[in-house]
Amino acid sequence: MRRLTSRGPLTVIAALAVLVAAVPAQAAVPASPAVSFTNPIALQRADPHVFRHTDGYYYFTATVPAYDRIVLRRATTLQGLSTAPETTIWTRHATGEMGAHIWAPEIHFIDGKWYVYFSAGTTDDVWKIRPYVLESSAANPLTGTWTEKGRIRLPLDTFSLDATTFVHNGTRYLSWAQNDPAVGSGTSIYLARMSNPWTISGTPARISTPTHAWETVGHRVNEAPAVIRRGGKVFMTFSASATDSNYCLGLLTADATADLTRPASWRKHPAPVLTSNAATSQYGPGHNSFTTSEDGRSDILVYHSRDYRDINGDPLDDPNRRTRYQKLYWNADGTPNFGIPVADGATPVRFSSYNFPDRYIRHSEFRARTDPNVTDLADSQFRVATGLAGDGTVSLESANHPGHYLRHKDSEVWLERNDGSAAFAEDASFHRRAGLADSASGVSFESLNRPGHYLRHFDHLLYVQAPGTALDRADATYYAE
Repeated sequence: MRRLTSRGPLTVIAALAVLVAAVPAQAAVPASPAVSFTNPIALQRADPHVFRHTDGYYYFTATVPAYDRIVLRRATTLQGLSTAPETTIWTRHATGEMGAHIWAPEIHFIDGKWYVYFSAGTTDDVWKIRPYVLESSAANPLTGTWTEKGRIRLPLDTFSLDATTFVHNGTRYLSWAQNDPAVGSGTSIYLARMSNPWTISGTPARISTPTHAWETVGHRVNEAPAVIRRGGKVFMTFSASATDSNYCLGLLTADATADLTRPASWRKHPAPVLTSNAATSQYGPGHNSFTTSEDGRSDILVYHSRDYRDINGDPLDDPNRRTRYQKLYWNADGTPNFGIPVADGATPVRFSSYNFPDRYIRHSEFRARTDPNVTDLADSQFRVATGLAGDGTVSLESANHPGHYLRHKDSEVWLERNDGSAAFAEDASFHRRAGLADSASGVSFESLNRPGHYLRHFDHLLYVQAPGTALDRADATYYAE
């Protein structure tokens, strides 16, 4: 295998690189640029739902720990929801139906009116939980009057919750979680067409039942469906297992042309797609919704998790589920890639190569390199942190190995744990520069302690080198995604 050293002439490097592959003169700017969030977004807010409306606002609602009311926030940016004022739009009844366990509200805009879907128990039986709907015709749902449309009538009058609605191929659907005693304990995911925003039509289809081990820890649970569509597919996430650290996200997939009310149309991914992660201190990720970035170019996953694993007593009595965001990425085969629940703080990003746009900076066995189709998403995610050596620099911290940074050693770039030394801080600090091959959209990283030397790829591996040719500058230019 050819190796690049700091003593090798740059002209030889360029010649060898040209032999490796034909490099395009200009790469396309990625369709989905990086997003920037600081997590968590909202403390003590579980089951989050964010709806982006045509009025320029994002609307946010979630379960509150007291389980006694429905709250709304709105802001023109996703990050802005973290500090937006919160309004209580509805409070539970003092007696009877809708008097307990006010859970999992969702807000939707349908045919010119606002609707909130939520679950509630009764004052004389808090576990007699059913789905309900509120309606408002106000332009601003935070200040408008809300009318109770009542319970969504389901053929089976049993424990049922987490209703969501979506339109596909011109048909509106309702999906929810429900217990069927004939199936056994726990909840399954159901789907039905709708005749209006509070009424289903036809016979509901049971499209997912907890059968895998990861769906049955503590309780047999499939709940909290959420839908996103892309590339001729309909993807439905759901949450599984008990609401402690075992809570996780599963995934169902159907063809866009299929009859969604046929259970056979749906295929379940055999493993969960988002799970607890001790390295990032995120536990029990689940009950998600989807939205888009302000520029409409990135899909955003909204979900809750806790920042500790162990819970005393019933997890439902623990108030500290927190609303969080992260970008949803897409694999080359068109399937969603959720990665891991990232650590609190600044959102990590990916860096794609300017001249090989399907390749990303990633670590593999702690060597830094560029590779295509990195399905182990977190291997290619880095938090752009304040430089360990200061002086206006940045350091690139691994998403799945917090405290580990890209640093150069004898021109090679490795991922290593920060040992606290001044030498490490300097080796792991870079000046973020405009892209050497694309100053408008690209980014390059110049070494702090080796001025004029930049992170560049050669034969898949990453080095710190002084670029001398157009090819070198292309190798040292990346896009943040």
